[in-house]
Amino acid sequence: MSDPRVTIQIEDGIAEVMLNRADKLNALDQAMFQAISDAGDRLAQEQGLRAVILHGDGRGFCAGIDTTLLMSFAGRIEALKHEINTPLQGRADNAFQHPCTVWADLPVPVIAALHGVTFGGGMQLALGADIRIAHPETRLSIMESRWGLVPDMGLTKLLPGVMRADQALELILTARIVQAPEAQTLGLVTRLAQDPLEAARETARAITLRSPEAANGAKALVRSAWPGGDDWLALEARLQGDIIGSANQIEAITAEMQKRAPSFKA
Repeated sequence: MSDPRVTIQIEDGIAEVMLNRADKLNALDQAMFQAISDAGDRLAQEQGLRAVILHGDGRGFCAGIDTTLLMSFAGRIEALKHEINTPLQGRADNAFQHPCTVWADLPVPVIAALHGVTFGGGMQLALGADIRIAHPETRLSIMESRWGLVPDMGLTKLLPGVMRADQALELILTARIVQAPEAQTLGLVTRLAQDPLEAARETARAITLRSPEAANGAKALVRSAWPGGDDWLALEARLQGDIIGSANQIEAITAEMQKRAPSFKA
């Protein structure tokens, strides 16, 4: 039996959720999408939970969407558009947004320990955490425009409370890779640490020393009062549904895979 895409260990009220696809830099294939969602949904029902740590096995946190999955979308564009524009039952998010937004919706604080690469969907997953601790050499990028797409994994709910609109737009438009120190100044990273996983564990242990009601209430307060929210998830999905599978989006993928400059139609 193959290793699970995501592992969960719980001790003393702290859950460690590890992306477990190190050979692919924890890239997001369909199984990974589902496993991350399932992990978040499971922990939402976990009694006595005080904090959650998200981290990736191997050389990086998450390299973003698996290109094999991206290529497979070409054969089912209409079905994909339907999935993008259909929220999960009783929720504001769709199946592609839920792996990221589920962590923001957990009642307990979530800490992401980042290292290596945190790209595209991996960046949006990290934004689902309440606190992001990164190794100084971590590289981060909101990378979807390289594939001719808009970010559509919960960014509109998760990013507005983190950084200024103009800085966010610049990163989205250029898809440039930023180093962790710059990411910290932008708000993408909370703080730096030579051992981000151990720093995340220390933070989680500190949270367990506080009243559960106070800790969970603090998260609810910040998540509710800061900008960003469910109201924009439908817009995010509609924009992506209009773009995906278009001629220019296909050209973006083709040019990226062929490592050449794209030729877009106006």
